Amino acid sequence: MTLWAISDLHLGHRLNRDALADLPSYPGDWLIVAGDVGERPDHLRFALERLTDRFERVIWTPGNHDLWTMPDETARTRGQARYDELVTICQSFGVVTPEDDYPGVPGLPDTVVVPMFLLFDYSFRPRSVAREEAVAWARASGVVSGDELMLASDPWPSRDAWCEARCEYTQARLDALPPGTRTILVNHWPLRYDLARAPRVPRFSLWCGTTRTEDWGRRYRARAVISGHLHLRTTLWREGVRYDEVSLGYPRDWRREYGIAYYLRPIVPEDATDRDRFVPPRDPYRDAFPHGRGIA
Repeated sequence: MTLWAISDLHLGHRLNRDALADLPSYPGDWLIVAGDVGERPDHLRFALERLTDRFERVIWTPGNHDLWTMPDETARTRGQARYDELVTICQSFGVVTPEDDYPGVPGLPDTVVVPMFLLFDYSFRPRSVAREEAVAWARASGVVSGDELMLASDPWPSRDAWCEARCEYTQARLDALPPGTRTILVNHWPLRYDLARAPRVPRFSLWCGTTRTEDWGRRYRARAVISGHLHLRTTLWREGVRYDEVSLGYPRDWRREYGIAYYLRPIVPEDATDRDRFVPPRDPYRDAFPHGRGIA
C-alpha cells in the first residue's frame, strides 16, 4: 500500500476538474487530500465521487477556500456551519475527516494519520507587529487574503477564537494517543512560521497558520507533516521531521501535459519519495502579484 497526498485541487477551474476526471485508479492505495478542493460544496462532491472510486481510502481536511462563502451563493452556510456541511459530505462517502477516529497505517502498526483543521490566528508575523495592526501591515505591502472577505467565523467571535478552539480540541486528541504512537500530521496550513513565508509575498504568512503548532511535528513524533496552501511544492526537514507541501494549485501552477497523477506525493513507504521526480513549479506569486499587489 502506498499513501499518497495532494492538496489545492482548486476545482473551480475547469482545467483542474478535467484533469481530475482523467486520474487513473490506485487499487489498494490511500490518498490524503489536504484542503482547498474548491469554493463550493459541489466541488467537494465532484472530487469525492471520483477519488473514492480510485483509492481504497481517502482522508480529507479543509482549506480556506473550502470554507469561503462566495458572494453569489444563494443557499449559504457560513463558518462552523459550512465546515459541518463539508464533514457530512465526506462522511457520506466514507471519507475520514478531522472529526473521525485516526486511521492506522497498514504496515506501520505504531502510526496513525491525523487529519487536522486548525485555521490561522495572524500570529505568523514579526514580533514588532501588534495583532491589531497585522492586517494593515500586510496591506501596506499590497497583500490582503480573500479570507478577510469570504471566510466567516460564525458563531465564533473571530477567526483567532475559532483557531484557538480548533487547536485546543486537536491537541487534546493528540495528547490522548497511546504513548509512543507515531503520526502523519495533515493540515492545510503549514504548522511552522519558517515554512509559511512565500518569497515574493512574505506578509501573506499572516493567513498561513499559527505559532501554537510550531513544535507539533516533534512533539507528536511525526513521520511526516503534510500541508498545502502556498502552491510551492517542497520537501523540507525541521528538527528531524519531514514537512511536505503537496499542492497542485491553479492551472498556472502545474503542467497539464503531466496530469494530476504526476503531482501525487508518496508519503508511505518513505523510500517511495523520488525527489528528482518533482519539477519546481512556476512561482504563483510572481504571476498573481506581478506588481506586488493582489488578493489570494
